[in-house]
Amino acid sequence: MAKKQDSFSYSQSALHDLAQEILDYARASGASACETDISEGFGRSISVRRGQLETIEYNRDKGIGVTVYLGQQRGHASSSDFSRSALRACVDAALSIARFTAPDPAAGLPDAERLWHGKASAASKLDLHHAWKISPEAATEIAQRCEAAAFDVSPQITNSDGASVYVQESQFMSANSLGFCAGFATSRHSISVGVIAGEGDAMQTGDWYSSKRDPRELADPAAIGDYAARRALARLGSRRAPTGEVPVIFEAPQACGLLGSFVNAASGGSLYRKASFLLNALGQPIFSDTIHIDELPHIPKGMGSTPFDDEGVATQAREVVSAGVLQGYFLGSYSARKLGMQSTGNAGGCHNLILRPGDKSLVELAREVGRGLLVTDLLGQGVNYVTGDYSRGAAGYWIENGEISHPVHEITIAGNLREMFRNIVATGNDTIIRGGKQCPSLVIGRMTIAGE
Repeated sequence: MAKKQDSFSYSQSALHDLAQEILDYARASGASACETDISEGFGRSISVRRGQLETIEYNRDKGIGVTVYLGQQRGHASSSDFSRSALRACVDAALSIARFTAPDPAAGLPDAERLWHGKASAASKLDLHHAWKISPEAATEIAQRCEAAAFDVSPQITNSDGASVYVQESQFMSANSLGFCAGFATSRHSISVGVIAGEGDAMQTGDWYSSKRDPRELADPAAIGDYAARRALARLGSRRAPTGEVPVIFEAPQACGLLGSFVNAASGGSLYRKASFLLNALGQPIFSDTIHIDELPHIPKGMGSTPFDDEGVATQAREVVSAGVLQGYFLGSYSARKLGMQSTGNAGGCHNLILRPGDKSLVELAREVGRGLLVTDLLGQGVNYVTGDYSRGAAGYWIENGEISHPVHEITIAGNLREMFRNIVATGNDTIIRGGKQCPSLVIGRMTIAGE
């Protein structure tokens, strides 16, 4: 087997054989059911700061996870050793744990009829793996170009947090004793930079990045650096905003965070623990009627694309929110059984969740708001998913007479997610992709601002 730094150590067929060996041994050892995940990945990260190479980091990892069942008793163990003796020891450890575990009526493999049984070619059509055969020298040059472009914008760009190029490839094989066995390779590459504008107490930061599966689709390094610098420069002269209740625009990257809060609240783990304000909300209007949210797991090259979830359950395109009404949760097999429902193919999270954009630019949204706040940065984790209460530190820009007036910082925005979702009064046309989520800028009709 090849052991080059720029290739996988195992073939897909070799991973398949390892998975089958685990299942066979678990069955022979008395397990009533078994599932396993085998993965390996490699990559490197190159970072520069002020034009000088800072670090070159290589990573190469592999791991096996084994879950066995003795009826409804569950045990799990893992290992990074792929030798036959280690595989068997891992199964033995999982079985030992299962024997001392209390039975759980919701435990077990996914329903057989919901498993994905497509061909490997179906997964390859999603086009999720693109090797980036780039030398450390070439990656360093890209990072230097990115950072240099930021410094070229203005002499007010006084320092840098550095620029980085990140290259990562991974593959896996997932299998269970119901006959499911499938896997594929993926990639994720990125270019990023962070810079500092101003000096002393007046310093402000700006950063930006581009991340794609296909390195040919990454943004131009100079454009990334230029934009990061302009974001930092635009923050100079920040001051406190007035206290009060005003409309708030969440810039697209921060709006993706709001979409993430929705996913958290609508996920099975939160629901069956009764730790979500969206409990029993299916079929109810939870957003304003202009909001539509789709899950599209089969977009070629999509960051969240996959033919099946972490349990092997087939994924499917669906409208999660239609005209503001919640149509479905995000459930794996365990949480679905706890709730008396069926898996939605979301073990491991959502897959390309897309809030449909509107037709207005950020400038037009500000014009409609008239007077309010544009949030470009959020701090802290002040979200209570049981009640929906939301309170976070923020920075951005004050809007007056429909135009950006000045940058603001050291403020707090507060509201309740239930009310915030229902009070989304406009969506932008500036959709951005952040991992498995895509979202444009959003306007919340009213939130409390604590500033001056």
